[in-house]
Amino acid sequence: MSSSEIERLIQLLAKLPGLGPRSARRAALHLIKRRESLLSPLSDAMREAAEAIKTCSVCGNLDTRDPCAICADPRRDAALICVIEEVGDLWALERTGSFKGLYHVLGGTLSALEGVGPDDLNVTGLINRARKPEVTEVILAMNATVEGQTTAHYITDRLADCEVTVSRLAHGVPVGGELDYLDDGTLTAALRSRRPF
Repeated sequence: MSSSEIERLIQLLAKLPGLGPRSARRAALHLIKRRESLLSPLSDAMREAAEAIKTCSVCGNLDTRDPCAICADPRRDAALICVIEEVGDLWALERTGSFKGLYHVLGGTLSALEGVGPDDLNVTGLINRARKPEVTEVILAMNATVEGQTTAHYITDRLADCEVTVSRLAHGVPVGGELDYLDDGTLTAALRSRRPF
């Protein structure tokens, strides 16, 4: 079919989320056809990113400096720590511009099926941070999955001896959502999480 270099490119692209073998072949062909305008700059950007990006030793975020820009920002509210599963969740929350506290990236969720236990996550770092006197609240922003909720319960238990309030993101009807189109689990969570109007 093709040379080993092209095949290697296709195999590597196929490992990306959302790209199967056919999509990877199309992406590889697109990159090769636009070698000067796309493939070479992408290659350079990936090499530079691999060399420059670090994991923040405080929160687990990805940045070119350690501690990351969020942890080093004196304008952030050090009393609030928002716990998320992955860096992508941090980016999603930051896009909203509505949270001005700090973050803590666990690096996944507990999963017996996948062999992920508490020692595989950054829970100890969270407990150490929660014990600092300036921290008053830990917000659990886990996905509404079985693994996410299991992880949230585990963290809640581990934070029991820390003098912090533990809260979680609200679950239920999304803004602009219509009841008729929501699944039963979302409607049940919305009813349980109701509050005065």
